[in-house]
Amino acid sequence: MARPGASAVLSVERFFELSLLGLVMSGYLAVAGSGYLDLPTIVLTGAGLLLRALMVVGWVRLALSPRWVAALTLAYIGFYPLDYAFISGEFLPATVHLVFFLAVMKVLTAVSNRDHGFVAVIAFLELLAAAVLSANLSFFAFLALFLLFGVATFASAEIRRSLRRSPEVARGGLRRLQWRLALLALSATLGILLLTGGLFFLLPRTAQAAFRHLVPQRYHLTGFSREVTLGEIGEIQQQRIAVMHVRFARGQQPFPLKWSGAALSRFDGRRWFNPPAAGEFLQVKDGLLRLADDDQRRRPGQRLTYEVQLNGIAADALFFAGTPEFLWINTPLVVRTGNGGYRLGGGGAEGVRYGALSFVAEEPPAAPRARPVPAAVLDCCLELPPLDPRIGDLARELTRGFTSAERSTLAIEAHLRRNYGYTTELLSHGVADPVAHFLFTRRKGHCEYFASAMAVLLRAIGIPSRLVTGFQGGLYNPVSGWYVIRASDAHSWVEAYLPARGWTAFDPTPPDLNPPRLSLWTRLGFYLDAADTFWQEWVLSYDLSRQLVLASRMEDSGRSAGTRWLDTLRAGAARWKRDALAWGRQYGPAVLASVLLAAAVMLAAPRLRVWWKRRAQLRKAQRGQAQAADAALLYQRMLRLLKRRGFEKPGWLTPVEFARALPASEAASLVERFTVAYNELRFGGRREAAQRMLALLEELRRRLKAEPHA
Repeated sequence: MARPGASAVLSVERFFELSLLGLVMSGYLAVAGSGYLDLPTIVLTGAGLLLRALMVVGWVRLALSPRWVAALTLAYIGFYPLDYAFISGEFLPATVHLVFFLAVMKVLTAVSNRDHGFVAVIAFLELLAAAVLSANLSFFAFLALFLLFGVATFASAEIRRSLRRSPEVARGGLRRLQWRLALLALSATLGILLLTGGLFFLLPRTAQAAFRHLVPQRYHLTGFSREVTLGEIGEIQQQRIAVMHVRFARGQQPFPLKWSGAALSRFDGRRWFNPPAAGEFLQVKDGLLRLADDDQRRRPGQRLTYEVQLNGIAADALFFAGTPEFLWINTPLVVRTGNGGYRLGGGGAEGVRYGALSFVAEEPPAAPRARPVPAAVLDCCLELPPLDPRIGDLARELTRGFTSAERSTLAIEAHLRRNYGYTTELLSHGVADPVAHFLFTRRKGHCEYFASAMAVLLRAIGIPSRLVTGFQGGLYNPVSGWYVIRASDAHSWVEAYLPARGWTAFDPTPPDLNPPRLSLWTRLGFYLDAADTFWQEWVLSYDLSRQLVLASRMEDSGRSAGTRWLDTLRAGAARWKRDALAWGRQYGPAVLASVLLAAAVMLAAPRLRVWWKRRAQLRKAQRGQAQAADAALLYQRMLRLLKRRGFEKPGWLTPVEFARALPASEAASLVERFTVAYNELRFGGRREAAQRMLALLEELRRRLKAEPHA
């Protein structure tokens, strides 16, 4: 026979196991959310944790012997060099695979307190790794989940330890212990978050480096720095991660824009790159940097003021629309590259915020007369590797009869747009000459191949050109007010040097005929993106300057309210009185009826609850599922029938004494038989007696109706 409280001990044990597993699961999800884990590791680790959960709840029985565990561990250690050499190809991913394998093995075989301690350490190390790798809002969500399971684990571990020490278990307070423990853990977690939230937001977050820059970033978009290999932009376009947010000045309605990050001038047949060069170092003074000369600033045309937040980019490039004229940025140095791009003086641009004023024009104005091409442009932007001879023939054929560089460039652009298809599908295998394969074999591809083909065709006929990488488009988020630019918006286009205009942008990529639609998931993603934007702006980037901005806004609001509060109060009172009267005339009767109905429901609710409970018990008795406690319910129904006929049971009489005290009659005989069945169910636990009680009760009701009143 199980000792008293054994079920409570089992409940605590199971709650502890599930809480510890939740601790590991939240750390694992935090690491998986960082984007560093590959799909096989995510799937296999998740399967191992799910298997452990099934083992804890008792749905799966699996006991791995220490010998098997040692054999599997040694086998994986032997597999590690093969993973490093042939599968992962790098030390860090192979090591991550090994660590997660060992973690899953420990989770599956944890039995002793020492094993549980190791599992808790593993969970903490997972969360620590996620804190280093991730700076998104998802990490905060998993951190809160980790805190919840942490409180539950340590609370249940203490109860578990106390239960194991003492052979006696309290008899009271053990009902629904698992749910009460869960409620305790949730309450403690919410209290911790509320108490620490104020300090987290009100104190300057100058130590945000703890969240970033400790390891190489997740998406190292090399195409936006100094080189790009054909195919890399297409790989980036497969991602849906938000890499950049842009917010324009109030009232500005921007048209579709291109955000240039880098212009690449050298091409070796497979790779665009820039030769190593120091560039021009520009010193930022008081957060402001002037980028354009006076001639550029005097040009008539549209100008945009915008703010940029870079989130998922490890390259050091800064992105601008059109020609930037002014830059607001909190960094001491900015580098102007030889091809007209801009990058940070040191480190990646992940998490950087900056503002800019840009001149945006459809095309540069024509010069009064054609200017000679500078020697630097001829040196950097005409060189070609050995090419398929068909490329030169195609370029000459497309531009035959054109005498100006501009008309030749437009002819090549139009040919690529009309005769080649756009696709985001990547090549399944490498080719020796990617440009020739695109032009003469596949005849479709993504923007990178269109831009590379146009630049090569232009150089083949002596027109200087270069490849520009960046982003195009973006989606406006009405929740946050920011434009969301994702990795899938990565784009490449061409800049050709025209003697009459200088560097001029051309885009040979045809438009996508199937643009993405605003689905329900997209609209839901707006709210998630807005929350993540808030996290980036007011948590990770929350420093002393942000604190001063927030304090200034609060002070301005308070001063404004202090000067106008009386007038506002008077006007508001008059308006409220007028609106209240109109509203009362229109909706008053309905509201009054609703209030009265609600009051009636509240008054009748206790009686209705008792009636419904008795009705449910009666139905159970009719189905033969009565419990001993239901005997009292049926006996009370019998007493109410007798009370209506003038027979009321005194409190000092037992049911048997009361039945014998009734005047002799058929009804009294029925009451005596009913009392016998009542005792059988109430004290003997005989469920079949409930059916007899119901039959006797119905017969007594009919008999009392037929007999005259006492």
